[in-house]
Amino acid sequence: MVVKVLSYGAGSGSARNVLAYQSKEERAHDQDGREVSDLNRAVREWEREFGNRKGSKDIVRFSYELDNTDRESVARALDSLAGEGFRHAGDTDRTYAFSVSAGVNGQTRLHLGLVIAHEKKSRADRSSSNRIPAELNDIHAIDARLDSALRKEGIRPISRYPVDFASGPKGLTATLHAMQRDGAEVTLSTKTHIQRREGKSGTYERSNERRQITTKDHKEITTEGKTVAALMQTRQPRDFMHLLLSGPANVDRDQFILAGRDFLKEQFAGHRYAYAVHNRHDMQKHPHLHVIVSLRHAGGKMLNPNIRDFTEWRLRFAVKARARGIAIDRQKRVERAGPPPVKRWEWEMFRRMGATAPTNVIDKVMSKVRDKPTAPKLEMAREKFDQTKRSITRVIDMLEGLAKDKTAPSTARELSQDLSVALRREYNRLEAAIREGRDPTQEKGQDHMLRSTPISTGQAKAAKEALAQTAISVAAKIANPADRIIFEQATKVIGKVVGLQLDARAAKEKDRGQDNRKSTALETKSAAGRDHVAEQGILNKTSNNRTFDAARIAGANTSRDVRENDREERGHGRQEEQQRDREVAKTIKLRPPPEKDRDRSR
Repeated sequence: MVVKVLSYGAGSGSARNVLAYQSKEERAHDQDGREVSDLNRAVREWEREFGNRKGSKDIVRFSYELDNTDRESVARALDSLAGEGFRHAGDTDRTYAFSVSAGVNGQTRLHLGLVIAHEKKSRADRSSSNRIPAELNDIHAIDARLDSALRKEGIRPISRYPVDFASGPKGLTATLHAMQRDGAEVTLSTKTHIQRREGKSGTYERSNERRQITTKDHKEITTEGKTVAALMQTRQPRDFMHLLLSGPANVDRDQFILAGRDFLKEQFAGHRYAYAVHNRHDMQKHPHLHVIVSLRHAGGKMLNPNIRDFTEWRLRFAVKARARGIAIDRQKRVERAGPPPVKRWEWEMFRRMGATAPTNVIDKVMSKVRDKPTAPKLEMAREKFDQTKRSITRVIDMLEGLAKDKTAPSTARELSQDLSVALRREYNRLEAAIREGRDPTQEKGQDHMLRSTPISTGQAKAAKEALAQTAISVAAKIANPADRIIFEQATKVIGKVVGLQLDARAAKEKDRGQDNRKSTALETKSAAGRDHVAEQGILNKTSNNRTFDAARIAGANTSRDVRENDREERGHGRQEEQQRDREVAKTIKLRPPPEKDRDRSR
């Protein structure tokens, strides 16, 4: 069973096309079960659902009243501005159009239309960096540069009308026609042109040279507007979606249609929709329902389906089918034994570039030509996922093993322990996101605690070497070359993280040494302190050697007895001695100097 969206549409014209396609075999039925017999009436009803929608602002139109001037002066000013940039210096690739006509009180009226949407280099271009936001500051900036260009030609703007915005190809064509006030000529200046090819359809490209067309002909203006709009990146609103519900060829047709009706009634309650059946009587083909669904709910909320919604719809449709006695299960689109869909720009890119086209485009086109199933690609994706999972597990096991290795430097053990815990938590969190149907690339990362205790340069170097040697030894034991490459790539990332962490801690210790403050923070029982003591050759007074401790304690007691005898000989009283003892601290707590960025959770 397949549930997928064939397309999205906007406007009554697109809705009419879908409704007409639905009814090519049987008449459609709406959400109330009524037969759609009058197509024009149905389109008018659907058009009511499309109110209060706004598309992207792709074209802006300025209207000015100027001192009485000629068309050639205005053309020179606008050509100079196009060479410098409309929004800022260097913004020279934009399409613009203008017309000059008679204004009020003997003045001259100027209409200027400017494409502020991103104009692509070709249809294969997917960037959007050259779009101007339709915000007040940007419009004022364009207006200021235009005012300056006109005044350089001796043209004085007297007043400006409020700007108008338009959306999409239809908005561009409407803007060009609006400039034909009183039969005025419209001049279109653009870098978009059609690259003609013998025996093939032309391709739309943006060149480095501008071309200008000046005409009054309505059809020619429409044609040139469509040429410019072919490379204009626009964001049109979605009014409805064209949904497909498909079943196997050997299914009970009547029960399948009833199951689809039950699913639509429950899933899209509150939305306007209409559905029609195709292949009801052709037993050799798959029966399917074409459904047009309004995205706006009766309460005003818009439907914005994603992958998780499609998965849920397949599951619910399968439940409704089983309730009707149809033993079918949900099926994802990638699990169907069919070639992937190929878009028009991908066909054009493949025809133009051939073997030099991107690999993914070549694979999609050749799979379509050869009718190659997509199931092997799904199996390859699963193998790659399992391979990556094994590599991550090896990295975590390596870090946990190093954390338990008593012969390794203590700094390396501490950092390995922290990284292994953080990696395991992060991996479990992302795996849960995939299991629940969320996009893992959109998941916000979490902060994990790492130690910030200062260490010496020698400790940092020893920890880096220990981790590098461990990674090399683990990689040498991996028999599969592909697994070994992925593991080495993962350890390179871990190595960079370790290097940054250790260098930061070593720099912190260096800064502390420059403060001329003697710190005994590292001369403690912590692992980092023991390494530092061993490197510096400092006598560790917290040794586990009981014989040495007994000798040290005996020496301390002897010194204390000598001091007491000296006090008695000098005649110091017991009261003064007690007062002096209170002034001397009985316990010394060794702490690092206070720092603002010190990790207090450790």
